[in-house]
Amino acid sequence: MTFPGSARVETVMGMPVSVDIRTALPRRELAPLLDDAFSWLRWVDETFSPDRDDSQISRLNRGQTIEQIPEVVEVLHRCQDMRVATGGWYDERIGGVVDPTGYVKGWAVERLSRALTNAGAVDHRINAGGDIRVRGSAAPGRRWRVGIRDPHLGTVCKVVFAHDLAIATSGGARIVDPHTGEVEATLGSVTVIGADLGIADAYATALYAMGPARAKRFAPELQPYQSMIISRDGRATSTPGFAEYGGAAEGLVAV
Repeated sequence: MTFPGSARVETVMGMPVSVDIRTALPRRELAPLLDDAFSWLRWVDETFSPDRDDSQISRLNRGQTIEQIPEVVEVLHRCQDMRVATGGWYDERIGGVVDPTGYVKGWAVERLSRALTNAGAVDHRINAGGDIRVRGSAAPGRRWRVGIRDPHLGTVCKVVFAHDLAIATSGGARIVDPHTGEVEATLGSVTVIGADLGIADAYATALYAMGPARAKRFAPELQPYQSMIISRDGRATSTPGFAEYGGAAEGLVAV
C-alpha cells in the first residue's frame, strides 16, 4: 500500500532512526522537514553523548566549563526531576559520571515530534532504536500499529494501537543499578507508554534497573504512565491501563 508523505532512515546516536511522515504535504516541504529532523538529532548526539570527547557532557565530566545552552540546562534539570520521581532508580550520575542517555534520547524524539506537528506534519511516527513517538494517523481513520518484541525471543508479545502515544523500551542496552553500580540483567525488557517520550524513557530505565520484584511493585505508582515488564523467560506482566491500547498477548497478566 502506498501512503502520502515521506520517510527516511539514518544512523544517529549509534542506532537506526526512522522518521515516517504520513501527512500529505508538498514534496518541496517534506525534504526540508526531514533534513531538519536529522540535523536536530545529530546536534543532540554531538551535545549530549558522553562518548564524544567534544560534547558538553564530556566537558562537564572532565570538570571543564560548559556553554550555557538552554537545552543542556533543561535536560540536566529534567534528569534531576526524574531521579526524584523514581526514588533514585533513574540517575544520570553514576560513579561521579554524568550520563543522561536514559532520558535524552526520548526527550530529543519528543521535541522533534512537537516540531513536526507545529510544521504541519501532524501524522508521523519516529522510531529511535525502539523508542517510538506516534501522532495523528497512519492512514485516514487508521491508528498507528506498533509491535513490542521480546528482546531475547524476538516474538511480538504486544501490539499497541494509538493516534498519539510515546512508547519507550529498555532492555537491549547496558543498564546499571545506580545504587550498586552493577549491570542489571535479571529482566528481559520494560516498556512504558504515556504522553511524553522523555519521561517514559526514564521510567523504563528505572524499572529495568530495579529488577523484576521491585519493578512490579513500583510500576502502578507511575500513573498515568502504563508499563509492561517482560521476564527473561518471556513472561509478560502489565499495569491494567496498558491493555487499553491493544489486545493482550498470550500469557500477559495484569499487575
